[in-house]
Parts: sequence; structure tokens; C-alpha cells
Amino acid sequence: MMHEREKSDRFTVPKKPSNKAERSAAEKAEGRSLAKGNPLRGDTNRMQSRSKVNSALRRIRQAAERDRKVRFTSLMHHIYSVDTLREAYFSLKREAAPGVDGETWRHYGLELEERLQDLSERLARGAYRASPAQRVYVPKADGRQRPIGVPVLEDKIVQRATVAVLNQVYETEFVGFSYGFRPGRGQHDALAALNTAIVTKKVNHVLDADIRGFFDAISHEWTVKFVEHRIGDERVVRLIQKWLKAGVLEDGIWKQAEEGTPQGGSASPLLANIYLHYVFDLWVQQWRTKQAHGDGIVVRFCDDFIVGFQYRFDAELFLADLKERFLKFGLELHPEKTRLIEFGRYAASDRKLHKLGKPETFDFLGLTHICGITRSGKFTVQRKTIRKRLRTKLKEVRAELRRRLHDPIPEVGHWLRSVVNGHCRYYGVTGNYPSISRFRYEVAKSWYRVLRRRSQRVSLTWERMARLIKRWIPPARIYHPGRSMKQLQLGVQT
Repeated sequence: MMHEREKSDRFTVPKKPSNKAERSAAEKAEGRSLAKGNPLRGDTNRMQSRSKVNSALRRIRQAAERDRKVRFTSLMHHIYSVDTLREAYFSLKREAAPGVDGETWRHYGLELEERLQDLSERLARGAYRASPAQRVYVPKADGRQRPIGVPVLEDKIVQRATVAVLNQVYETEFVGFSYGFRPGRGQHDALAALNTAIVTKKVNHVLDADIRGFFDAISHEWTVKFVEHRIGDERVVRLIQKWLKAGVLEDGIWKQAEEGTPQGGSASPLLANIYLHYVFDLWVQQWRTKQAHGDGIVVRFCDDFIVGFQYRFDAELFLADLKERFLKFGLELHPEKTRLIEFGRYAASDRKLHKLGKPETFDFLGLTHICGITRSGKFTVQRKTIRKRLRTKLKEVRAELRRRLHDPIPEVGHWLRSVVNGHCRYYGVTGNYPSISRFRYEVAKSWYRVLRRRSQRVSLTWERMARLIKRWIPPARIYHPGRSMKQLQLGVQT
């Protein structure tokens, strides 16, 4: 049943008058056209719409917080609001690859208001149809190919608008140890939480788990059932079903999707989080209350999760129960990538006592986690870039440098600056300075080798190269220093 305040807000809040000015005052006076690449009529209309959208979303969030069990029966009008669709359009990447219809962000924006109005009307009367996603493949760090589904632009807009609305409901529902694809949370929050939890909690064993083909294994039937726990608006549920059933187009051949949700759209991460919220998160909380004997931690980033235990028998029981739990919902742990290892403050001494060598390591979100000791002799978790990822990235940089062999030095320098900056901004965590410093050094050395091949007559001296490196390649820098427990406000289960 729809919340009474929600009904009142829907029908009594007066609408602000629309801004009908098609051009700015300066453009009218001087007879100039709109600047290239700016398809809309001005910033005022968008700012007003953003204010209305934020106000509507805030009311949904407040209703969800007041009653954590209420089912929302009237949300669709928020999704097909032109203001919501407009904000969704502007939140998309400008240069993203087009879908099967070839429609680009800029071309769609040439007649934006008319197109959004038409889209809104089709959504309102149920005439909107989801198009199949374009199947493309991107290389993974291990050399395999990851299948990605690229939706058409209108599907991207509607998905982004739907996610913006549903996030207000589910952000009050999701648990604290879930970090993936949530507003205000990211990989570094998950990494910081994991690091602090292992150091401060009684963790002696770690389950490093991997779900085999998760996005391709998601059950459509279970997904709809999980969504209906909180969403009672049948139109929103049907909208989600349209995306699940739209299928993919690969090499000109349409393939219907019986299960799974293709990665690439805005709806997939949210649906994945909803699925694992009910399959994994709530179950873990209950399991730890009823089954666990010792301390433990959980950190999940979408389908990647780490579970820590104080006692090994807890860890073994949990792993057996988790396999059975996943099987019920069509999921399976990857047998080769799921490991239960000894890891924590006593791992090194225990393994030394049994002559087992150093503690094993585990990888999470691009970083290898290692049992270490601080200068004062205290236990810590050392982190460094996964070796395979570092090699793969350097290989890509060297190939691109060879391709840009005869490009102007400033152009290549700008590109290398963005590459090194981006690498450091992700991998620049406390303790990983040697890895990011090595990456910078290898990039500079590769550039030097390429530049020396440009001319057979004039040899590039190292002195000149050092000046180029200083000018174009930024120094390695730690962007994510350690944070205290209070700063993190951890959702780790204790």
C-alpha cells in the first residue's frame, strides 16, 4: 500500500512554471546559435528539474526509512517523469559506445526535449519496448574475454532513471558490508574496511570466494520475486522483466536470455545487489547469529566477497552451508578460485610451528593481500598490485606507445600523464608505493625506448629524457592512506 504522505506529495505539490526560453539573452542579442555539443536549451531548465527530482527521491527515501517493510505500489510516475529522464540522460557517458540502433548521446540530444517527452508518454501508457543489447567482448586481466551487453541509448536512460528511484528504497535495505555499485561507496571503501577489520578483529582464516559466471547465472524468476519484496508497483516489475527478456544481439543473431543479466547496463549492478542481498547478505547475518562460535568479518563488492573467521571449523561449516545455499538459487562457487586459507595475526607463527612456510595470500579488487609486520612488530596487512594485472597494463601501454611512435611528444605526454595518474589513483593505497613507483618507472623506460627508435641519426640523451619525464609523467603518489575505524564507520559484522 502506498504511503499516505507519498500520495499527498504526488497530488498536492505545485509544479514550478517551465523555463520556455530557447536561447540565452546573449545569444538572442548577438544572433548566435547554440555552442556545438550543447544540445539543450540552457542550464536553468536542468537545474530546476534536478531540484524537483531530488525532492521526489528524498520523499521516497524518507518513506522507506520510516517503514523498512513497506511495499511501494506507486513508483512508476517518478521514473517516467521528464525531469527524471533528463537527469538520467545527463548522467550518461557522452562518448559511450552506441547500441544496436547506432544512436549516440549527442545526436539524441539535438531534439532532447521532444524525444524525452515521447519516451515519457510511451512509458506511461506501457508502450515502451526494451531492445536487445549489443554483445561485445573486453579483455580480462587473465587473458580471457568478458562479455558485455551495450543497451541502446533509450534503454540506458530508462534504466538509469529506474535505478535512481529504486536506490532510494534499497539503500535503506542493503547491509553495511555491501560496497559494490552503491551511491557514496566504492572499491577503496571496501578495501579499507577489509584491511581494518582483519587487523582489529580476531581473524585467523579467510574464505576467498568466487561465484562462477555470476551475471550469466542469475535466475529471472528469483530476481522478480526478490524485487517484489519491496516493490509492489507492477509496472516497475514489468519494466525489469522487459530488460531481463530483451536478450542480446551477437554477430547479427538475436539470442534470448533465459537467465542472467548482461553486464553493461545501469540496471544490472542493482539487480545483482538485490539478488545477493537476499541470497547471501541476509543469510550470512542469520548464519553468524545461529551457527558461528567465534569472531568474523564479511566484506562484499558485488559478486566478489571475503569472509573471515576466528576458528577453522566455523569456516569449513560455513563453506559447506554456502555451497548448499547457492545451489538453491542457481549459483555455484568456482572450485578453482574458491580457497580457504590461514590468514591473520597468528597465521605466520602457526604455520612456522607446523613447518608449512609463509601464510598464503589472497587477491581482492586488484590488490594482493599479504600478512605482514610493522616496524614496531605489530601485525598488519600488506597490499600490492596483483602481479598479473601490473604486467598486463604495462603490456598495453607498450603496445600503444609503439602505435604512437611518430605522434608529437606533447600529445603522447598528455596521454601518459593520464595513464599514470589513473593507475596511481586506483592502486595508490598505503603500503603499495613500491608497485606504483615501479609502474611509473617502467612506463618512463618504455617511452624512452620508443623515442630512441624515432630517428637513426639523432640519439635521445638521458638528460633530455629526464626532463621529459619530469614534465609529463607525474610522480607516484599514495591517494588512499589508511583510515581509522571511526572514519570508516564500518558495516563489518561482529
